[in-house]
Amino acid sequence: MSIARGGLETELLEARKHLGPAAGSRSARRVWTLLLLAIPISSLAMATIGKPVVNAAGLPQMYEFWRAAASPELGTSFLRVTFSAALTTLAYAILGSMLSILIGLAGGSIAARSSWATLRKPLRWSVVGGTRGLLSLPRGVHEVVWGLILINVLGADPLVGILAIGIPYGAITAKVFAEILDEAHQQPYLALRGAGAGRARAMLYGLFPVASGDMISYVFYRFECSIRAAAILGLIGAGGLGYELALSFRTLRYDEMWTLIYALIVLSGLVDLWSSSLRKRLSVTSEKPPRNFPTASALVWLGLCVVSAIHLQVSLSNLVSDRARDGFRLIAGGLWPPSLPAETWPALIRASIDTLEMSVIATAIAATLGAITSVLLSGGSHRPSRAGRVAASAPRIAAKGLLLLCRAIPPPVWALLLLFVLLPGVLPGALALGIYNFGILGRLMSEATENLEPAPRSALLASGASGPGSFLYGSAPRLASRYVALSLYRWEVTTRETVIVGLVGAGGLGRLLTGNLAAFDFARVSGVLITLIAITLLVDAVSAAARQAFR
Repeated sequence: MSIARGGLETELLEARKHLGPAAGSRSARRVWTLLLLAIPISSLAMATIGKPVVNAAGLPQMYEFWRAAASPELGTSFLRVTFSAALTTLAYAILGSMLSILIGLAGGSIAARSSWATLRKPLRWSVVGGTRGLLSLPRGVHEVVWGLILINVLGADPLVGILAIGIPYGAITAKVFAEILDEAHQQPYLALRGAGAGRARAMLYGLFPVASGDMISYVFYRFECSIRAAAILGLIGAGGLGYELALSFRTLRYDEMWTLIYALIVLSGLVDLWSSSLRKRLSVTSEKPPRNFPTASALVWLGLCVVSAIHLQVSLSNLVSDRARDGFRLIAGGLWPPSLPAETWPALIRASIDTLEMSVIATAIAATLGAITSVLLSGGSHRPSRAGRVAASAPRIAAKGLLLLCRAIPPPVWALLLLFVLLPGVLPGALALGIYNFGILGRLMSEATENLEPAPRSALLASGASGPGSFLYGSAPRLASRYVALSLYRWEVTTRETVIVGLVGAGGLGRLLTGNLAAFDFARVSGVLITLIAITLLVDAVSAAARQAFR
């Protein structure tokens, strides 16, 4: 049976990539536990000790920003601007997601080992390994970097935002789709192949129906990510809520900023509601799930794609215009060969260290706050009565609202706010990414706690154990590995995200990248990107080894 995955399961699916069959030994767990505690502490020490950090002069501005949350701009003219910007952000997210689905279906079908199960092993591994290797390149570059490069090719064209989301997300989706297809039951596919069906037909009728629930659920999860990506791309000129946020921030119109932030929260909340409703109807339960809602969702999705294309006035002919051809030719010629002059090596090494420190500190903050929040909401006490559940609903709603706020505000905005009270460097970038990823990890960890099989804890409660005691012995041991897997996966993602806070002066390779792009020095841009991809691969390898130990 296939049960549709929610945000938790899709993250766990990505978090389990490349793990071997054997669980880690107890000694390996102890070593990795010490390392995972020591590395964030040492990174924080390197980023703060002996360095000026606080800018107390910015405290009044920070206070004014939070005070404006209670009085957002509600004038008719600005509400119209906000509504139009929200439509633009949503349109970018929809079309970018649609492109990523198409890339994901094509790439995932080729990259899945199960697609080539009837081939000899050397040939099978050549096709699968080659495809996955090609997909690793576009997904290693953050969507903001794609946007900055494509702006130089296409100018202020809506295709910039669509392609910047669709290309990297398509590569990520292809990787996940391949894993979903490999995890699906293979018997129907093999039976069709044995009966003489072609590979494409056997996949269409033997694999995709089995894996469709998981794939649809992942599409919605990626759609939620696309909303946030579209807002971030707006900060670099793609339009939408992010663009309006940048304009309001430059003039310190905090009331306008909060109107736009609330619009982002509403968009994210509606997508989350749609996604969760669809997942419930796709889940296998004792009752027959209604079939009309998934069909209606598919029709609504296709309709939204058409409306989005009309709203953005998308013209594919711009991809083959003289300007686009000249731009592609110029950038392709500039990116290769990469340039790393000797005098830039010290700065590159320092920026690489800053990037690693930033990602480690941010992940540690997000994982710690996320675990505490999920435990307090779902595991710290046990209130089986109806009155107890009602009493617990208010703080639960408040906590979910806080998590939604943290992940709805783009990391560059968090970084800009923190730069009011902190001096430029690793710390403001790390805190900005930590707050943002706390919103994501807190939600995922809460889902892990809520979805945990309750039988062991219920047995302890029935035998007289207290609520905290039953959680400590009945739930915590099973949650620990999930929390670690989710946190390590987010570390991989956060390493790529350091680029976007570097764009606003928070340090790391993002700052070097911005300077080189502004100077149109694409050879050095290529060198910085190769360095970032190398760091990302290193983090992936360390993360995979740590996850192996905690299996």
